[in-house]
Amino acid sequence: MNPAALTAANEMGFAQVYVLLAWEEGEAPRKLVGVWALQVRKIAPFWPAVLEGLPYNYAFLSSPVIDPAFIDEVVPAFLAAIRKNPALPNVINLPSFNAESPDHDAMMKALAARGGEQLRFAESARPFVTREFGVKRSGSTRKKLRQDWNRLSALGSVDIVNERAPDAVRQAFEQFLALEAGSWKGTQGTALLCDEEDAGFVRRLISGLAEQGNASVALLRIDGLAIAAQVLMYCGTMAYTWKTAFNADYAKYSPGALLIDKITEELFAGPGIDAIDSCSAEGSFMAQLWTGRRKMVDLLIAVGPGKSLGFTMEAGRQLGYRQLRDLRNRLRAGIWPPHPKKIRLASPS
Repeated sequence: MNPAALTAANEMGFAQVYVLLAWEEGEAPRKLVGVWALQVRKIAPFWPAVLEGLPYNYAFLSSPVIDPAFIDEVVPAFLAAIRKNPALPNVINLPSFNAESPDHDAMMKALAARGGEQLRFAESARPFVTREFGVKRSGSTRKKLRQDWNRLSALGSVDIVNERAPDAVRQAFEQFLALEAGSWKGTQGTALLCDEEDAGFVRRLISGLAEQGNASVALLRIDGLAIAAQVLMYCGTMAYTWKTAFNADYAKYSPGALLIDKITEELFAGPGIDAIDSCSAEGSFMAQLWTGRRKMVDLLIAVGPGKSLGFTMEAGRQLGYRQLRDLRNRLRAGIWPPHPKKIRLASPS
């Protein structure tokens, strides 16, 4: 929800973004105590619109940003503002919501007080690491990383660069885009360069963040050739490993894992970063590098009291989508018969 990101999404028409701002009015000048950016999404002309907690594609957190001293006041105020605004849907989809944040507990409390509906589609454990906890210091993973680094170093001069100057970030991001397009994502048509609109947005996104010093692209190079790239974003003392790509010709050396390991070490060696959020699924390769986890949930909520047709329709659509996705994954994995997993739903009591 960095303003540079929201401005890029809005000005490029990449998403229909609404921003809720909460102010403390008791003192002069008034103080901003809460921000929540959401997008309006409508999948079909006659299908009810919903609010999406990820304000644009390629965002990775649905949680609002709230001053801890005002959480119990701001969260109910946000829900009330959505309820009162006729331009905003009352059904909110919240994928990748931080379940360990005070925002989550305040959200559940406010929903219960309003009689709002809630469905919890899924829970996951996102790889997460702090300066004090989560980095694997020993074991088979650490041994393999040392071996891979030594084997790669035998091929030539290996180095890692992670410059923060805006022009350097933009140039490194182009190398990331090229690596991603040359990977299996490019073959399957899911790389960023496969879609002109997506490519234009992420270039604007990274450029805007880089101008603030809030983005970089770490490169693992051999004899000056980038063989792996990790896009990083920064907010305060938190770093986010947003997207990664590597050259498949060097896959046996685990270049992506090597780069993440070295960058983790580099970020924690300085005074600025205290934690790193992987922005990735719990089964990703980062789960093998870090033992730390952050509990995430996928939620669907309705801010109004009583039953909502829009909520029921969106819940059914998402349940069907998740079942079909699980079926596809099982077929790809050769699991037969491909019985989909049962999804357990939880509603507030």
